[in-house]
Amino acid sequence: MARPKKINKTKEPVRLRMKNLSNGNKSLYLDIYHDGERSYEYLKMYLIPETDYNAKMQNQATLTAANAIKSKRIIEMTNGKAGIKPASDTPKVYMLDWMKTYMENQAKRGKKDKWQIKKAIDIIKAYAGERVTMDMIDKPFCQGYIDYLLTEYRPKGKVVSKFTCHNYYRVLNGALNAAVRAEILKENPFNKISSSEKIHKPESKREYMTIDEVRSLINTPMNNEAVKGAYLFSCFCGLRMSDIKGLKWKNVFCDGEQYRLEVMMQKTKSPLYLPLSSEALKWMPKRGDKSGEDKIFTLPSPAGINRLLKPWVQKAGICKHVTFHTARHTFATMMLTLGADLYTTSKLLGHTDMRTTQIYAKIVNRKKDEAVNLVNGLFG
Repeated sequence: MARPKKINKTKEPVRLRMKNLSNGNKSLYLDIYHDGERSYEYLKMYLIPETDYNAKMQNQATLTAANAIKSKRIIEMTNGKAGIKPASDTPKVYMLDWMKTYMENQAKRGKKDKWQIKKAIDIIKAYAGERVTMDMIDKPFCQGYIDYLLTEYRPKGKVVSKFTCHNYYRVLNGALNAAVRAEILKENPFNKISSSEKIHKPESKREYMTIDEVRSLINTPMNNEAVKGAYLFSCFCGLRMSDIKGLKWKNVFCDGEQYRLEVMMQKTKSPLYLPLSSEALKWMPKRGDKSGEDKIFTLPSPAGINRLLKPWVQKAGICKHVTFHTARHTFATMMLTLGADLYTTSKLLGHTDMRTTQIYAKIVNRKKDEAVNLVNGLFG
């Protein structure tokens, strides 16, 4: 009997490989073998641990982009051997098509900015038309987009806030950064524009409770004790409503004499290890016979919670617009007022950017200024 003929598989000149990193991520790189020489191209793209659906979708999008770069490298090598010169380094991609692709990729990553991207697509269409290709995006185009947002963009004749303009600037800037990563653009033209010309996010007002106002809330009864407890618990630990609603008894543990909380923050998908003060522990309900999987707080909907807060705050004699998130602002300003440093407060809040925490520091500094100036005019 004849031996079956062995089929020789042609080895790919470029292979996508990954390297394990100490933080649990995997770095993607290309293993290139060309003309008898081996080289490596690190893509600066990473796979993250697939702890949830969003992480899985993000990894799929990353692998798709990495394989696209791999295919491009193989085509470049093949064309080089055949003496074929590429027509252009930049593919002819319509900008609006890329914006739609960017919107889909953001959705796969679990980002909730679909409405903002759709609105930005309409603005770009009004500003530049539908025939603009990505190779036409340069510094003057980006400067013109900024000018258009600040001077000409008027939906239904309304005045547009600086905050809204910043949102649509941020969307296009993010889309162009993604285009650079996908090798559709060589660089983001926004990076060539000076900081003073860009649209910066206005500093938002942070409503918060003073220590005396927190005392008033503690002494004021509320129709729903669970909501009162959750709000005051947030005042003493800084957790967002979404994190408090998801807290389970298994998330709380005792480390020696210190109670701690381990929670995966809903907004950032980052783990937070939080020490709990005795004041915070006071506002947790009794566990009783509940299991580790049971939730600590049983709360109504977010809208229902905020409806309950308004009469409670008014009854306490506080004239402020209060939502549940005000408790988080209260915790931040309280920590800084009582002497906690900025870095520690940032870590307690789970901030990824210290600049976010610095907003609270400015509030505390204003309170210091007001206190010092109380003596003005007292002594002639």
